[in-house]
Amino acid sequence: MSGEQSADTPKRRVLVVITGPTASGKTSLAIEVAGRLGCDILSADSRQLFRDLPIGTAAPTAEERAAVRHYFTGTLGLDDYYSAARYEEEALALLEQLWSRPEAGPFEVVCGGSMMYVDALVRGIDDMPTISDSTREYVRGLYAQYGPEGVLAQLELLDPEYYAEVDRSNTRRVMHAVEICLQSGRSYSSLRTGGAKKRPFEVLKFALDMPREVLFGRINSRVDAMLDAGLEAEARRAFALAGEEANSLNTVGYRELLPYFRGEISLADAAAKIARNTRVYAKKQLTWLRRDPSVIWLGPEGAVEKIISLARAAAEGKM
Repeated sequence: MSGEQSADTPKRRVLVVITGPTASGKTSLAIEVAGRLGCDILSADSRQLFRDLPIGTAAPTAEERAAVRHYFTGTLGLDDYYSAARYEEEALALLEQLWSRPEAGPFEVVCGGSMMYVDALVRGIDDMPTISDSTREYVRGLYAQYGPEGVLAQLELLDPEYYAEVDRSNTRRVMHAVEICLQSGRSYSSLRTGGAKKRPFEVLKFALDMPREVLFGRINSRVDAMLDAGLEAEARRAFALAGEEANSLNTVGYRELLPYFRGEISLADAAAKIARNTRVYAKKQLTWLRRDPSVIWLGPEGAVEKIISLARAAAEGKM
């Protein structure tokens, strides 16, 4: 891609992060920005990694991937394990590879709303032990036998400090904390430092902002569009492939359909629950982002020009 670079483009590396709540328009904005800057897009969406969930995760379409090269989309099977730590390692290695190309410009774009993944890439996460297969299987067995409550009870015993603050509805996060405790023999809390690691690039983090009622209207419309596009059939195939307990399917848009598949609720009720839970998720994303002073908030109007202007300034060392 040629973008808007020239032979004398400064080579100070700049990572442009485009994030924000779900359904705020991140993907289309990132594609336009990457096209203008002449670079690629690294997804920071923990569910778009799975290749069998394109509708429910709003993964980039074939046309969008043809417009700009995307990485970390559709690369995993539904049973594959992945983590923010692995994303940090692989995304940093990929960025170095991309920037080392002879034709590389100073920019790369990251797009996604999985805040743990964004933070892992731009700030780094604490060094944690590698989880053995036996430990992972033990925790999965605990979940299979006793459900989320059993895993939470185990976490409370192993690390009451983290138990008091964890999002208890995020089963994957709870399970991972238990894995860390068991593997290390220490509490997860004691291994977290919270310090930012030095990165060999500048980071500009942008988030799309809009009135709450506008965002919620976009979410409701997206849910309708996903169902029209075949979300129900996609979910049926995914559950048939991976099973109801698959972590990849412990995701808004899929778990709400299970009671419908069992004949317990109507499709309309399931759709309403998807929309409601997506709105709740968007609120959590906004809460996370509001705590981050490095975020530059942008409205939809003029966002592309603003991002490009600031990215060029950063590349020239003017920020």
